[in-house]
Amino acid sequence: MKWKSELNHSKAWYRRGEKGFQADRFRKGSCLNCGAKTHDAKSCTDRPRRVGAKYNGFDSASYVYVVHKFEIMEEAIDKHKKEQQLKKLEEKSNTCEEGEGKEDALKVDESKQMDFAKVEKRVRTTGGGNTGTVRNLRIREDTAKYLLNLDVDSAYYDPKTRSMREDPLPDADPNEKFYAGDNQNRLSGQALELKLLNLHAFEAFDKGQDVHMQAAPTQVELLHKNFKVNKEKLKTQVKDTIMEKYGNAAAEEEMPRELLLGQSDRQVEYDRSGRIIKGQEMAVPKSKYEEDVVYTNNHTAVWGSWWSDFQWGYKCCKQAIRNSYCTGAAGIEAAEAMGELMKANIALKETSEEKPELTEEKRLPTWCTERKRKYNMTYDNDVTPEEIEAFRMKKIHHDDPMKDYL
Repeated sequence: MKWKSELNHSKAWYRRGEKGFQADRFRKGSCLNCGAKTHDAKSCTDRPRRVGAKYNGFDSASYVYVVHKFEIMEEAIDKHKKEQQLKKLEEKSNTCEEGEGKEDALKVDESKQMDFAKVEKRVRTTGGGNTGTVRNLRIREDTAKYLLNLDVDSAYYDPKTRSMREDPLPDADPNEKFYAGDNQNRLSGQALELKLLNLHAFEAFDKGQDVHMQAAPTQVELLHKNFKVNKEKLKTQVKDTIMEKYGNAAAEEEMPRELLLGQSDRQVEYDRSGRIIKGQEMAVPKSKYEEDVVYTNNHTAVWGSWWSDFQWGYKCCKQAIRNSYCTGAAGIEAAEAMGELMKANIALKETSEEKPELTEEKRLPTWCTERKRKYNMTYDNDVTPEEIEAFRMKKIHHDDPMKDYL
């Protein structure tokens, strides 16, 4: 593309607004301060800049910490490798000393070792004779997983990945079948731990913590570990507080057998009526309920000691009202007499009750007049000429010009 200076006539096309070359990276030999190639940093007339032209987006001095960290890691790795090599040499020397005498006895003919040689099959290889490995190869004596159930609607077998996730025989005895689908491996080993880690990461992210399982797995694992430790501490703390407040009935010492059976050396004599002649009467244990301790409103029995017609009441007076005063035996007799009187009144009313027959003469006064009777009233009567004349006189309009012709 030609520049403006190279144009020979005014009609030649050029890019409007385009400037000359502008460097976008540092060029070797340029000024370290402003980046120009016409002079060096000593002869630069611009003011000294805080970020020079050779700035690569980071401070090289801050990278020293990273270099030092990796140097320490390399030293630790080299030290570990040397220790492993020394251990292998020591084990090898010990095995050589022990196996010198048994070497001749353990020698086997090469023809007997041919059955134990490694079998390699040509899989997905070119014709150059290279061999490849196959995943999930089964033993020839075992039945193929896709032949366990020949039903079309059974578990799906993917021939490309050689996987069958569902169980081909779900109704079979689990103790007899040797294959239950590839999904059984998903719930074994460390798969459950990974599932718990993912669940904990999701819940922590919802609660406001900046964690991500794929971005920072080590952070998530440490958080989950600390969470489990704090959870166990909280459980033990709650357990200790409950034990301190209510005690532990399981850890208490067992009561003596004499107390459990209720036997004692206390001697009490009774007469034929059951009254105590000699000795002390056994103390009745106090109740924690207020109703069993204090009788209110002059009652001699507690509320709930009597039940009748789906109602609780007092046994002393047979009243079903909680805040009522005790009336004793007189109240019971009065209640029974009231019930008998009510029954007698009901029976008398049923016998004396008669259904009155409504006659036509009794119906007419209830309608007041024939003009005011309702629409659904069953009353038949012919219209008289007087009624027709009264209707016409009532319905006529005096301003009607045709009223004289009616």
